[in-house]
Amino acid sequence: MPENITAPEKKKRIFSAIQPSGTITIGNYFGALRNWVKLQDDYECIFAVADLHAITVRQDPKAFKKNILEAYALFLACGIDTEKSIFFIQSHVHTHAELAWILNCYTQFGELSRMTQFKDKSAKHADNVNAGLFTYPSLMAADILLYQADLVPIGADQKQHLELARNIAERFNGIYGKTFTVPDGYIPEVGARIKSLQDPSKKMSKSDENANAWVAVLDKPETIMKKFKRAVTDSDAKVCVGEGKDGINNLIAIMSSATGKTADQITAEFEGKGYGDFKTAVGEAVVEEFRPIREKFDQLIQDKAYLEEQYRKSAEIALKISQRTFDKVMKKIGYLPR
Repeated sequence: MPENITAPEKKKRIFSAIQPSGTITIGNYFGALRNWVKLQDDYECIFAVADLHAITVRQDPKAFKKNILEAYALFLACGIDTEKSIFFIQSHVHTHAELAWILNCYTQFGELSRMTQFKDKSAKHADNVNAGLFTYPSLMAADILLYQADLVPIGADQKQHLELARNIAERFNGIYGKTFTVPDGYIPEVGARIKSLQDPSKKMSKSDENANAWVAVLDKPETIMKKFKRAVTDSDAKVCVGEGKDGINNLIAIMSSATGKTADQITAEFEGKGYGDFKTAVGEAVVEEFRPIREKFDQLIQDKAYLEEQYRKSAEIALKISQRTFDKVMKKIGYLPR
């Protein structure tokens, strides 16, 4: 290579996996998923539908199968592009479960027992506190370390799990020599933290018992409009950001996320208008933002052959990459080659 030409800088690798819950709220989308889609241009991205993680909670087989396929189709509809990224279904790449067992043996019982998510989920599912729920972070570590990921997009609730993955990698590297890349957390561009439409002091969550509290990306336009019209506000009747105006602050954040307008622009636009007009406008903006995603999803979910082609293609690539790491691990430990 001539001296005056430098090699292109190698893109850093990002890994992220998302559980197939069956529903993505507009909070999930604006807060995280939309930003992950943007990462594809600047990073080498590996994404997965984390269906192995999902069975720590008992699943209905028929609904589970449907949810996995729908999650895959929905993420594609949202903009994950298999020409730019690897996007596979976790259970289709057997190295995840295999490395998870190995890493269980390099993870301390005390480390797992300190995980706050284990405590929270044990309390929530007291009738099914299984070993998988306890060792879940070792599987998460395997997901990340298999791909020698440089970065992992994380929210506040995942920091502890990433720290454990780093500890496991450093422990293994310390015993056997450099084997795993020690990943760093990647805090994506902060999306709006969307709150419940019925209790704006809480995060929007699909587990909320009040169905009017949250809006799903795939909700029908009439359902979205109905939920926004029922959104909790205050008695001030002035559209502006302010203290004690949690409901309106939340609606402004949603409007801003859907349209790209600033809070000041939104305030000026609705000067002298009532909350009824504003709630209708927010609902309409959200309907329009998600219309192309709903249309794309409806098209994809009808084309099972295309979806299968995409997830199989990505799984083959993911297996090749992850197998290299797994074989190195097995050799370092001293296993006989197959």
